[in-house]
Amino acid sequence: MKNKVPNENGRKPILKKLTDSCVSHPMISVGLYVCAVSLFFFIFPGADIWSTGLFYSEVFGFWAKNMAFLRDVRYLGIFLVQVVATTCVAVFVLKLLIPDRPPLMPLRQPLFLLSTLVLGPGVLVNLILKDNWGRPRPQHVAEFGGDLPYQTVWKVTDYCDRNCSFVSGEASSAIWLTSVAFLVPATWRKAMLLLVLPLCFILSSNRIAFGGHFLSDTLISWGVTLLLILAVFHLFFQRTRPIVSDRSLDEWMTALGRFLQLSFQRLRRR
Repeated sequence: MKNKVPNENGRKPILKKLTDSCVSHPMISVGLYVCAVSLFFFIFPGADIWSTGLFYSEVFGFWAKNMAFLRDVRYLGIFLVQVVATTCVAVFVLKLLIPDRPPLMPLRQPLFLLSTLVLGPGVLVNLILKDNWGRPRPQHVAEFGGDLPYQTVWKVTDYCDRNCSFVSGEASSAIWLTSVAFLVPATWRKAMLLLVLPLCFILSSNRIAFGGHFLSDTLISWGVTLLLILAVFHLFFQRTRPIVSDRSLDEWMTALGRFLQLSFQRLRRR
């Protein structure tokens, strides 16, 4: 017993240091995560086939597709993203309609959410990766009833023209929901993450179960999306001189709202 106590006590500081380092340098940590996951699937591509095979039957194919509940879960993720995005747009529209009143929330917050949604799931994942890497989806490869060969991560091919498997767009949108936790008070942050992260896992796993994406598509999609979110958050909130402030946004939107009101009034007088 005496020999075990020092070992256990010795591990705790190491784990704490590792955790503190990840918290202090999140972009480096997430970048290392993307590299580690990519390297793992380069070395062990069979992990993709094995994990997808858990949801595939030679008789029924990807049987989860036939479960109405799981189909509804998929649309829940899309609905939640739409709710957050619509709320952000509504904040800006209301500010333009009533320019002399304070906005419903500091304007950097909806701008952060909308810009990360557009740049992450929109541009980086769907326009750059999915439309140019050419990785066929699990349901199209030979191991799962298709006629195309399995392709490893980050390999550019011409087996798929657009909206391909690498990386997962819906996994990117799911992990994007965690960006809300960046904006809530610190005392609420853990509770928000405890709510959002399991949902993100369920929504992303759904796409694997449906044969829409490999496990590697999902894990790498989480990483690259989080990396972009962290970069934008740093630019908006963590820099000594952020690229934009709540005050400047408020002043600009107020001026734009007044201009639009005057323009509309002049049109009505004609």
